[in-house]
Amino acid sequence: MKKKQITQQVVCHNKKQYHHHHGDVTEQTIKYLCVSFFINIFLSCLELIGGVVSGSVSLIGDALHNTSDAFSILIAVIAFKVGRKKANHHYTYGFKRAEVVGGFVNLVLLFIAGCYLLVEGFIRLFRPEPIEGELIIGISLVALIVDAVTAKLSHADSHHNTNMRMVFVHNLADALGSVGVIISGVCVLVWGIFWIDGLVALCIAGYMIYHAVYGFLPIVRILMNAAPLHLNVDEIKNTLERIEGVCEIHHIHIWQINEADISFNCHIISENMEVVPILQQVLADKFGIYHSNIQVEKTATCRVCHL
Repeated sequence: MKKKQITQQVVCHNKKQYHHHHGDVTEQTIKYLCVSFFINIFLSCLELIGGVVSGSVSLIGDALHNTSDAFSILIAVIAFKVGRKKANHHYTYGFKRAEVVGGFVNLVLLFIAGCYLLVEGFIRLFRPEPIEGELIIGISLVALIVDAVTAKLSHADSHHNTNMRMVFVHNLADALGSVGVIISGVCVLVWGIFWIDGLVALCIAGYMIYHAVYGFLPIVRILMNAAPLHLNVDEIKNTLERIEGVCEIHHIHIWQINEADISFNCHIISENMEVVPILQQVLADKFGIYHSNIQVEKTATCRVCHL
């Protein structure tokens, strides 16, 4: 596309606001999360007591998973609340990255709980012990209902917020885990197969560890200020350099404040200061970058181009 064409397409939109709320979570959803937290804590205590009384490590494992999810919900609520605080002289970017820090803590807790359950599952798999199938089934049925309700509560904003989507997926997986524990109880009652309890525990542990490991890379990339995987730096550079009035673009930095907000920084060589809002509009419309800082230079000499 020619430079003049790009400029004409963008100028008509140069008065748009660049802020967006695509990943924001509503106050109503936060209230739902608080309700889900207390429900999951109650359920975890019920399953933990039932697991100890019945001798079922799979039920204890499901209790650990529910506890992990409950605290992940609590941390998410705190992160959402902290993230809405305004920037100050010490935290000039604001507190939006609190969600990322909260997510990192959740992953660590999930991984530790999964490793503990993995060891316990192997022990019960090779050294099965008698367990009470009726108690396991009864508590797991309650857990299944509660998990289904909490999954419904967390579904509200899951379609446009990654944190909420993970809460929903975890609650849904809890429901499936409860189904697994029910199957374990049925196997004990009908066929007297006690080692199935350890096998279900291993499945739950594997699920917990998988999600912990799988979730680390995106979180670490944000904490390391890496460019989002879906954006191509060369494509952005070439697109902006085709705009009329732009001679060259260098010193490009792209990073994420949190999972929803992408920031962009660059230096351009141009004689026209009015080209900046045009560049910002292109970044917003084509690449979803709503926070940009563009420094204009009139010479090809840049003191920081090596950074």
